[in-house]
Amino acid sequence: MVNTETGRILVVDDDPTVAEVVARYLMRDGYDVDCVADGHTALQIAAERLPDLVVLDLMLPGIDGLEVCRRLRERWPVPIVMLTALGEETDRLVGLETGADDYVTKPFSPRELALRVRSVLRRARGALTPTGGTATDGDLVVDTAAHEVRLGDQEISLTAREFDLLAFLMRHPRQAFTRADLLEKVWGWEFGDSSTVTVHVRRLREKIEEDPTVPQRILTVWGVGYRYEPVT
Repeated sequence: MVNTETGRILVVDDDPTVAEVVARYLMRDGYDVDCVADGHTALQIAAERLPDLVVLDLMLPGIDGLEVCRRLRERWPVPIVMLTALGEETDRLVGLETGADDYVTKPFSPRELALRVRSVLRRARGALTPTGGTATDGDLVVDTAAHEVRLGDQEISLTAREFDLLAFLMRHPRQAFTRADLLEKVWGWEFGDSSTVTVHVRRLREKIEEDPTVPQRILTVWGVGYRYEPVT
């Protein structure tokens, strides 16, 4: 039986040793785990079993991890933690651009991965946002109880990290944060790749700004980082 407090995880990795170790650690934490070795099967199992989170290797036979991520994102905003090889910075950034919520580089600590999974799931379920209340700025509405964002009459689809980043910035208007600040306060990381923040800011701008190249809400503070500027 699936532990509904933790959830169902789909692990996609063509290395059976890696998949087995990851699955063992996740099951130890109470997750129900499905393991598959290729992109086609991953998409099929994801559609059938609707996992709460996907651990997705970048390098897969057939359909690669980036394409699997794109196709999953087209269906629903399932949280995705991507596995990448050490040093593949470009691929990690492309993975984040595609919609991954987080990434872990190989070789990695299974315990670290399990902690990342828990963190991403907690954010996806709204545990780090207020249990109620709505933040409004002109035609932009962030409902933290429903975990929903609307721009005018259109609902905006955000990943868990994008939602948390937007909600955090809106709760602290006109306050500048460094990328390191945002990694700590939104991602819960004491250290990490600051380009992760840059990519998420870019994706948010593409979704909520009228002209992402000339943003009005999420502004760059040169030499510092970013701040949210209300339009009303």
